[in-house]
Amino acid sequence: MSIDKPKDWLPGLKENWRSDIVSGFVVFLIALPLCLGISLASGAPPMAGIFSGIAGGLFVSFMSGSHLTINGPAAGLIAVVLNSIFVMGGGDAKLGFEITLAAIVLAGLIQVLLGILKAGNLTIYFPISVVHGMMAAIGIIIISKQFYVALGISPNANTILGLLLEIPPSFVHLNPEVAMIGISAIVIISLLTKIQNPHFKKLPAPLVAVLVGIILGFVFGLADEHSYTLLNQTYNIGPEKLVNLPNHIYESFSYPNFSHWKDGNFWIMVVTIALVASIESLLTATAVDNTDPYRRKSNMDQELVAKGIGNFFLGWIGGLPIIAEVVRSSANIENGAKTRWSNFFHGLFLLLFILLLPGLIHRIPLASLAGILIMVGLKLASPNVFKETYKKGWDQIVIFLVTVVITIVEDLLVGVLCGIITAILIQMYFGVKFRYIFIANIKIESNNKIHTLYVKHALLFSNMISLKLLLRKISFGERIDVKFDENVKMIGFSAIEFLQSFKRDYEERGGQVNLIGFEDLKPISAYYGATRIHK
Repeated sequence: MSIDKPKDWLPGLKENWRSDIVSGFVVFLIALPLCLGISLASGAPPMAGIFSGIAGGLFVSFMSGSHLTINGPAAGLIAVVLNSIFVMGGGDAKLGFEITLAAIVLAGLIQVLLGILKAGNLTIYFPISVVHGMMAAIGIIIISKQFYVALGISPNANTILGLLLEIPPSFVHLNPEVAMIGISAIVIISLLTKIQNPHFKKLPAPLVAVLVGIILGFVFGLADEHSYTLLNQTYNIGPEKLVNLPNHIYESFSYPNFSHWKDGNFWIMVVTIALVASIESLLTATAVDNTDPYRRKSNMDQELVAKGIGNFFLGWIGGLPIIAEVVRSSANIENGAKTRWSNFFHGLFLLLFILLLPGLIHRIPLASLAGILIMVGLKLASPNVFKETYKKGWDQIVIFLVTVVITIVEDLLVGVLCGIITAILIQMYFGVKFRYIFIANIKIESNNKIHTLYVKHALLFSNMISLKLLLRKISFGERIDVKFDENVKMIGFSAIEFLQSFKRDYEERGGQVNLIGFEDLKPISAYYGATRIHK
């Protein structure tokens, strides 16, 4: 039984404005503290994230290739932007931010070009465990930075590894009142996300954490510089522990500085921002498509163009790069959004809040935002992520750990590259010849409405694009037989994930997909979707 899909554009607004405005308001309540927190964690001015949320909602929503994703700054780009500001500024945060804005402008142009070149399949070239490893490493980096803000401590270490090692002995140096605010945010989000009562589940946990932080800030007198003594120890506290905004919005605008365009590091930042922003947006759009109650499919090429235009614009005014963000997008669906107008309304509410209640932001403790971000980091780098990856096979945990460790020790782009190289080396270990790593050996025969795809040698993340392009040409409602040759050396984990997802979606649309010879290959772990090799 088919479900009538909501109308789009102005007819969609007329039809669904009630549900979309409610969802947009709830998402705004979630987005406000996250936009501020991500800005501060990135080493950027607080308004940079707000600009991104506003632009992502008011403008990019109309260009987006997705119906229900929410655009805005994301935790996944914190490490990238923070590293760019530090490296390019050489200790001068203002200069580093301005040069990073120039990188965001050019990264946006690259995203637009990728969309024009139909690169919506970009995520295929990144093994799933590399992407998960990248996100887990980003989570660890967020925790390593925000731990000290949440507890009111000034760390001695400068590197991520040093910050992590310094965490255990740092507890004895915490500022009790600041720590109470930071810990309260962590406790509130932990409790609200575990409560099953449907009324409590609708409470935007980040906003509740911020409101409690504001109340504690009043109690502790954060707005006034002073000291207090506890257990014979004196602590300093004051307005530097609160979010600091300019008096007028126009004072928050920053402009790109292209003076370092000849610097190789500058172009590394450009490419890193473009790739991470693109990959995260495409992955989020795919995840949202899978949970969209109307089973609509995003135009991934248009999604890249939209995000690119948004980032190009934001780089000129002092905004952080935007992506389609998964937490806010999930909340959007859960609160009954029907169309892209919910994204628009979330941006509109952000703008109205900044225009009407800017003074309230001044009262938000940095420790509250740090606590919120620590919970985001814990979700990205949860022990369950490591555990689930291990279950998928030794090859996946090796790729995952290489990506995590190298990203933490070096940087994100190097970590991702090492993860991909590790995946390729594992493929060769299983007997895949180098000439088949990037080019799949697939032939197709079509007879009436029956299509047989003969796969020889190997099907991998790195050569899967040819299979995807062949499948895209086949109409819905037909029969597809994917037949694996008896001498196939390997079907990679990412390829299996794609095949299973394609089979489910295609059969939901009335077609039939048969994986012939798949069961004859040996999985390397008890996980059904694990990498399969020749027996």
